[in-house]
Amino acid sequence: MNASHFSLFIFIMFSLSGCINDKTLEKAQRGDAEAQYNLGVKYSLGQEVPWDDIEAVKWYRLSAEQGYAMAQYSLGKSYVNGSGTPKNKIEAVKWYRLAAEQGHVGAQYNLGVLYFGGGNIPMSGSEAVKLLRMAAEQGFVGAQYFLGVMYAQGSGVPKNRIEAVKWYRLAAEQGYAMAQYNLSVTLASDSGSPKNITEAVKWSRRAAEQGFVGAQYNLGVMYANGSGVPKNSIEALKWFRLASKKGHALAQYNLGVIYFNGEGVPSNNIKAYLWWSLAKAQGSGPAKKNIEIMIKSMTTEQLAEGQESAKRCFESNYKDCD
Repeated sequence: MNASHFSLFIFIMFSLSGCINDKTLEKAQRGDAEAQYNLGVKYSLGQEVPWDDIEAVKWYRLSAEQGYAMAQYSLGKSYVNGSGTPKNKIEAVKWYRLAAEQGHVGAQYNLGVLYFGGGNIPMSGSEAVKLLRMAAEQGFVGAQYFLGVMYAQGSGVPKNRIEAVKWYRLAAEQGYAMAQYNLSVTLASDSGSPKNITEAVKWSRRAAEQGFVGAQYNLGVMYANGSGVPKNSIEALKWFRLASKKGHALAQYNLGVIYFNGEGVPSNNIKAYLWWSLAKAQGSGPAKKNIEIMIKSMTTEQLAEGQESAKRCFESNYKDCD
């Protein structure tokens, strides 16, 4: 249950000073860095002018060369995405760094991610950590989460569960679902300290309520086992069902078990067959074995109904499963 997913945040900061008009254009042409940046934004978005990434890059560059941090960041992003200019990570690093040195949080984060990921630039865990910490200390939620992952895995820094929890918590408190999920998993783990199963339930619930499928499954397990909460089959079924309808194979398997055993609901072999079939389709060996055993006690009619239910659920992308 590892949710260590990284991605560049598209962190766009605007400081538009009105619509493009003769005065704005004149200021940009005279060399006003803010006006040049604003003109670049307009061309990027196609606002009051035709959408034109090449023209946007032209104005970003003119502004960036004067030291305007938001233009430096936007130019770096253009080089990463290949918008208005060929992709070039070396140039992206150059412009991100200039903006990062002025405290631009998005540039600090994106540059940290680039150094962590490498590609056609040298990887540097220490440089990635330094930049991500700068962004995290400014409250940038993606950087806080990323630092938590690095400390949890020992990537670029010595493995440190305490630091991982610290940064996960800061991101989790801002509502970042992946951080809430990872914080819950870390707090529930037996390896190292601090372990706090009650708080693990709290953060799993926060992520689950945002629709994070791994957290929905984990919360179902917690209720099924009475781990950090009173054992409650109805709650377990609720969370397993939500995760199952998003295609989570383990949740589908557990939902089948609940229906087969009649835990909090009447025993129902047809529904058990439905969910085990869907889990089996995703490669679940235990679900396959359970089906092979269960069909020996099912009538021809029950088996046909179970097969039809599973087909309908699968073809509707889990929307018609009841």
